[in-house]
Amino acid sequence: MSSKSQSSVLHKFKGVIFSTMSSEELLNSLDSFEAREDDVFLVSYPKSGTHWIAKVIENIPNARITLTPPIELGDISKFEELKTYCERRVIPTHLSYSMLPMNVKQKQCKIIYIIRNPKDIAVSFFHYYKDNPNLPSIETWHEFFELFLKGDVVYGSWFDHVLSWEEHKNVKNILIISYEEMKKDPSKNIKKIATFLGLNMTDSEINQIVWKTSFTEMKNNTAKENCDPNHTICALTSNRNLVFRKGAVGDWINYFTSKQKRVFDELFTEKMKHSELAKHFGDYS
Repeated sequence: MSSKSQSSVLHKFKGVIFSTMSSEELLNSLDSFEAREDDVFLVSYPKSGTHWIAKVIENIPNARITLTPPIELGDISKFEELKTYCERRVIPTHLSYSMLPMNVKQKQCKIIYIIRNPKDIAVSFFHYYKDNPNLPSIETWHEFFELFLKGDVVYGSWFDHVLSWEEHKNVKNILIISYEEMKKDPSKNIKKIATFLGLNMTDSEINQIVWKTSFTEMKNNTAKENCDPNHTICALTSNRNLVFRKGAVGDWINYFTSKQKRVFDELFTEKMKHSELAKHFGDYS
């Protein structure tokens, strides 16, 4: 570790590592959050494409929605702040299913859960750790790979996170969106999201969103939006320049050694043996 030690920027809550940007007091109080029936939660493991899907939702015409900062970002005053939003709230979070506020489950709020190939996530997360002042400095890919395998990173193990949500995949208020499928056929998936949220869109409106939310377009717009704190979608940074790096599918192949691929694949096979979502990654692994 270099200048930023683990202890100065991270803490553990219920066995999972969090950034100190999520205060223990706030995490302890999640179950006191008052959900609204029409709330939408945008959930993912970090680096799965949350900003992308958020941008899609923000661009749906006449949706009358407001994207809020993450529910776990900040201190206990967050809940008062969230009450001030008048329109339908879209609330991003990287929390696992068990940590999601009780009220959200009771009111059966709509939840969009985004999944992405864990190998690409690992690479993207490595760069994020290196560049993000709110996370410890990790110098080498090898060092980060070991931490990622053990789940010793913020928000814990990718496997545990995905499996915690997969248990509830058949619940009607949960929609699972795959990053890779979104890349392959954005129109179809944008339509799926709009329908899930009860919103109608014309084909030309969908095409407009496909263009506005292309990776290049979003990356170009980050400079303009970077100083807007309301555009904080990740509980780990408000700097949008850290968010859009490559957005590629399959970039992991430039980082994983053949041994790392073998070790990862063995762990994947063992952990995901009963997972239906695992098949989403078959074409990309």
